[in-house]
Amino acid sequence: MTPALLSAFALFAFVSSITPGPNNAMLLASGANFGVRRSIPHMAGVFAGFLTLLTLCGLGLGGLFVAYPVLHVILTVVGTVYLLYLAARIALSDSLSNKTTGARPMRFIEAFAFQAANPKGWVMAIGAVTAYVPEQNYFWNLAIIVVVFGLIQTPSISVWTVFGRILRRFLDNPRTLRVFNITMGLLLALSLIPTVVELAGQLGR
Repeated sequence: MTPALLSAFALFAFVSSITPGPNNAMLLASGANFGVRRSIPHMAGVFAGFLTLLTLCGLGLGGLFVAYPVLHVILTVVGTVYLLYLAARIALSDSLSNKTTGARPMRFIEAFAFQAANPKGWVMAIGAVTAYVPEQNYFWNLAIIVVVFGLIQTPSISVWTVFGRILRRFLDNPRTLRVFNITMGLLLALSLIPTVVELAGQLGR
């Protein structure tokens, strides 16, 4: 991989990791409701899950969507429904987590498994592999983009969680917290609009 290609990929990884999406919206809400420390398993699940997805796409899993487009449709439907469920759960949360509530942050395994149903994650992974992994020394270059993506993704997702924690001090008022959680739920739902439009186009063909 040439330095120019590596620099272009690093920019792609940063922009795709730091911009709003399902993972970042949920981490922002988690940081606000549960704090950074309790959100660490959630962050770790996102990190490990996405890098696993990226590696599998590089090893050929993404090619299944080309050979069998119906698999992409099924995954998109499942991911969309699950994201809407998570959006509703966030929107309906009305209190900051404490020992007396049943609310809890997302567990590692839940965040890890969620990456398989995250439409943005698939776009990021397939885009990274198809655009930035040269055929020459393919597996070595794949390893490079996985490592670089991991190094860039960690601070990017952490920023959203920390920002949520900073907002926590302003959310002691139950009404303010409810407005925040409803807003985050709506933003998560709205992030699905491009996915739904693409899905409608695929089904209309």
